[in-house]
Amino acid sequence: MDLEFTWAWLALALATLPAIMVVLNLTKVGPPRGTPADGTLVSILVPARNEEANIARCLDHALASRGVAVEVVVMDDGSTDRTAGIVRDYAARDARVRLETAPPLPPGWTGKVHACARLAETARGTHLLFIDADVRLEPEAAALMSGHAAQAGVAMVTGVPRQEIGSLGEAVTVPMINFLLYCYLPGGGRAESKRADMAAACGQLMMVERKAYEAAGGHGAIRGVLHDALQLARKMRAAGFATEVVEGAGLATCRMYATFAECWRGFIKNAREGMATPVGLPIWTVMLAGAFLWPIALLPEAWAFLALALGLAIRTAVTLRVREPWWTIPLHPLAVGVALAIQWTALVRGLMGKPAGWKGRAYQPDGAA
Repeated sequence: MDLEFTWAWLALALATLPAIMVVLNLTKVGPPRGTPADGTLVSILVPARNEEANIARCLDHALASRGVAVEVVVMDDGSTDRTAGIVRDYAARDARVRLETAPPLPPGWTGKVHACARLAETARGTHLLFIDADVRLEPEAAALMSGHAAQAGVAMVTGVPRQEIGSLGEAVTVPMINFLLYCYLPGGGRAESKRADMAAACGQLMMVERKAYEAAGGHGAIRGVLHDALQLARKMRAAGFATEVVEGAGLATCRMYATFAECWRGFIKNAREGMATPVGLPIWTVMLAGAFLWPIALLPEAWAFLALALGLAIRTAVTLRVREPWWTIPLHPLAVGVALAIQWTALVRGLMGKPAGWKGRAYQPDGAA
């Protein structure tokens, strides 16, 4: 058997696995459905550190919520810009808004996790909806998520907002979030899988039922991590509570970053608690590079062409479902290469003992500040 033919056939096999997975997950993962129970109060909780460019629009969208009672609490986490002043102005006009100030960061905590823990303590709601300051909620989002929690009997409802992408740097980084979720996570984070290692969550849009959150230890149980949503979902499942990923594109929008440099730094921050492990990353490299990069090198072998076409078809299906820009689809091989470069960089930095950093704070590999 020709060696090039063999490699091309293997590439096709590696592309077939996510193709099967995406068909199953696109069928399973859907929008949230349900009506909030009587007496539901959703606390929309926003950790904010130097977010003057985002916080006003975030509050405008949160306050436009309908279908369920809400309060909006912003935790000013050491901002040096106008973030606190903007929130204070909103609070003076609308009693549903409160501004809180985070105490100094204790040893062993990461910044966002600490701010979220303090937010949960001050919240009055039956359900806690954690969002980032760059997230724009749709009016029905809080009602649909709390209604889904009640109807499906799940303690955490989370989804990936529709990602707004406006630059090449974003186009070759951000779409990999949904791609990996739909193509490589068995069950797509649905509650039917109770395994903690199969949990998934997006910190941009994450609602938890208060009593279950507290019983699982809340953010205090994950105080030293950077990828807080994923770790919280795992903790809640380990404590016996159901968590579920729903389709988030209709619930909120978010523009995470504006430049490639911001994307690079942001994704490296979370990589060490995801794919970038000494055991896991070589396997991920074989699966991703073998399926979506190696076929390019094997062209014009027919099997390689088929593998490449299948890979782009997978990416097209995910992109259309999550409502990301169509023009990012042809960039998929580049996005895979960049994703692997980010993960390997994070792994090497971790092995060298270099701290992860975010928003002016540095964290050692064990999560200590």
